[in-house]
Amino acid sequence: MTVLELLRERTRQQSLPGQRNDDARLVLLIEGGSSRGVYSSGMTVAIERLGILPAFDAVYGSSAGSLNAAWLLCGRADQSKHAWWDPAVMRTTINLRRAFSRRPVVDTHHLVHTIYTQVHRMGFQEILDNPVEFHPMATDGLTGAAADLHEHVRDTLSLQTALRASAAMPFLAGDPVMIDGRPYVDAGLSETVPIRSALAQGATHVVALRTRREDEFLGTPPSRGERFVLSRWFTRHAPGVVPSWLRREEIRAEDEELLASHPACLQIRPPLGSAAIGRTERRPRVMQDALDVGVAAAMAEFAGCVVG
Repeated sequence: MTVLELLRERTRQQSLPGQRNDDARLVLLIEGGSSRGVYSSGMTVAIERLGILPAFDAVYGSSAGSLNAAWLLCGRADQSKHAWWDPAVMRTTINLRRAFSRRPVVDTHHLVHTIYTQVHRMGFQEILDNPVEFHPMATDGLTGAAADLHEHVRDTLSLQTALRASAAMPFLAGDPVMIDGRPYVDAGLSETVPIRSALAQGATHVVALRTRREDEFLGTPPSRGERFVLSRWFTRHAPGVVPSWLRREEIRAEDEELLASHPACLQIRPPLGSAAIGRTERRPRVMQDALDVGVAAAMAEFAGCVVG
């Protein structure tokens, strides 16, 4: 059975996790990439509007993809989408000038503990109560391995901490996030799209919400300046991450091959010609347009899954 066939059948049955009459494990993988996550955010808006989230057994998020997953799981992806182009949010969350005062350029603590509690309120309890499993991913700072933080999420505070850990970009977001005495950094350093973790946990069918076009170059090896700055940062804060950081493009290429070769994997990407969004993009019109592109791309793929 294809991914879309499984989605349609489960939507028709209106079954929830734990009530299925099939042996499949259907998972949603949400790619991040800081501001580039606006694309996968738009795709989650489409999933929410179509009402097909209950057909999934689990949602895995990487970096900003974890934040998008959280909004989807609490049922507020559409309601909160304008935060991507809200100047007050983006200006206080991403500010390049803070680098001159040795403060985090990307302030995820402010985002999760202030914006998500006072400005654009996230439904933390709804996420915890959702029968669809939430698997925020991060990178273990001591081993460099991908780390599924699902078992660490027990209440609102631990959920907020897991969200921060998943999006803790090295250097730009300040120190690693500590969970049970271990340092964690951005999930993208070990799994940009957490396909290996999902398959290891029994996924049979996969939907991957991507933030790069199919023709978009993955990236380049770290420059001499990056090596100097980040090698010192990693050595001090997350020594186990150095090997995976140095070969990050090789790891991404391996994950791309795994996604492309899986027999039951649907990847939804921004279409050819879409804007290439930088990690610290903040311009409202660019962000709004990108989110709309993400909505349209997912709507086109999932339209046949909705039972009339």
